[in-house]
Amino acid sequence: MPSHYDVIIIGSGAGGGTLAQALAETGKSILILERGEELPVEEDNWSPSAVFIQRKYRTRETWLDKAGKPFIPNTHYWVGGNTSFYGAALMRMKTRDFDEVAHAGGVSPAWPIDYDTIAPWYQKAEALWEVHGTRGIDRNDRPDDPPYPFPALAHDPGVLELKAHFEGLGWTPSPLPLGIRRNDFDPALAPCVRCKTCGGYPCKVLAKVDARTAVLAAARACGNVTLLTGRLATRIETDASGRVATAVQTTGAHGDERFTGDIIVTAAGAANSAALWLKSATDRHPNGLANGSDQVGRNYMFHATSAVISLAVEPFDATFPKTLCVNDFYFGEPDGSYDFPMGQIQLLEYMSGQTLEGQLSDWLPPALIPDAFSDALAHRMVSFLAMSEDLPHPENRVTVEPDGKIRLSYTFGDLSAHDRLVKRLRDGLDGFVTHHHVFSGHHFEVDELLPLYGTAHQCGTLRFGTDPASSVLDVNCKAHELDNLYAVDSSFFCSSSAVNPTLTIVANALRVAEHLKARLA
Repeated sequence: MPSHYDVIIIGSGAGGGTLAQALAETGKSILILERGEELPVEEDNWSPSAVFIQRKYRTRETWLDKAGKPFIPNTHYWVGGNTSFYGAALMRMKTRDFDEVAHAGGVSPAWPIDYDTIAPWYQKAEALWEVHGTRGIDRNDRPDDPPYPFPALAHDPGVLELKAHFEGLGWTPSPLPLGIRRNDFDPALAPCVRCKTCGGYPCKVLAKVDARTAVLAAARACGNVTLLTGRLATRIETDASGRVATAVQTTGAHGDERFTGDIIVTAAGAANSAALWLKSATDRHPNGLANGSDQVGRNYMFHATSAVISLAVEPFDATFPKTLCVNDFYFGEPDGSYDFPMGQIQLLEYMSGQTLEGQLSDWLPPALIPDAFSDALAHRMVSFLAMSEDLPHPENRVTVEPDGKIRLSYTFGDLSAHDRLVKRLRDGLDGFVTHHHVFSGHHFEVDELLPLYGTAHQCGTLRFGTDPASSVLDVNCKAHELDNLYAVDSSFFCSSSAVNPTLTIVANALRVAEHLKARLA
């Protein structure tokens, strides 16, 4: 095994895996360092007990909150990163999301690139990650955006009733863009069986489009791409000038190792990438690599999210409900009565009794949730995610303790627009009466970190920009202060928007890959 590579990528998720696949055609030697192991394809992939109660696949690593209290982040360290456990929602940010936008709690900053710059990469990302959707229903869609590469997934009967109800309110619900290998016209042509174990679970039949299946399989088939598992990156070395990253140190079951590279890219997630840069301090970079601006680790964002759960008298007829979203209130009230962005509403995945038990166990002891009760609730439950933009604040940040442990200091900002979105949803559900489905008006909200998502939408700790005094990366996602250090996970985000970040991570990785191809040539 060689110890020197043309490109070293730390992390094999949406950003790192996509970058490796895009660069494979150059013929250059590419090394992917992954701290996790291969994710087994096994019966437990679809076991609510294994996934949500035993938390078999979730990390046991602890982080600290701003008060120093330890917690276990809802993150997964496996080949493919968190993408094997995500809900497969793959949405473009809106055109205005790239501009400066006034919010109730402050200002969402402009990006150094605009929508037109990233639009071609969105199109490539949608093809590569096999996105199913319907363009033109969402009032925020660009009329010149091309159709999705695959048609939207069909709605279950209960979701169709809900869609009709929302349309009766004057809303314009649209299909949720999903990376699911499903053909509703001929199910035999694609592996998805519309099971009840999708979001939050790894897919046992590999029907969910994740980094393993979308990009890593093709990259690993190339003789010039090497993936090494069980290697936790602990430090990035630089030369004496401090301008060139030279090597990555790792630790794990294989012992302490060192790999040198001409170009080094971090794609370990916003928190872990920032922590690695901070841990790699030198005399030339006393506060962490590329941290002359004191911005490394700052501006951590992860969306303001509330789960709104409604209970029906009769079972809700949907085993695969996560196919619908509402973007009418994304930038405020459609009638102009409220001008600040509110965010997006989307249906959540099906929750079995044990899934529900695993979620509620963060607040209630499991003994207080009998299986029969939780099963009865699950069959009568429809769950929504109300998601609003989280604004960047310098004091919301990742730091590293002397023992190397990550501290995540976070304080919620102004939630008035988010609260308005939640109320809009609750009010809209109160009148939902279809056949025997009479919603009781009982809505449960969680305004803290959702167990299902937690740190899944983290972004912003190494933001990119044109001014080295206020950003860490340049427009090509290269560190301002180093000649060959890049980041292609969600750490480069300037703002969080109010959509799931995965598609933007993929599109940006493809954009950066084009820059690196020219550099490697």
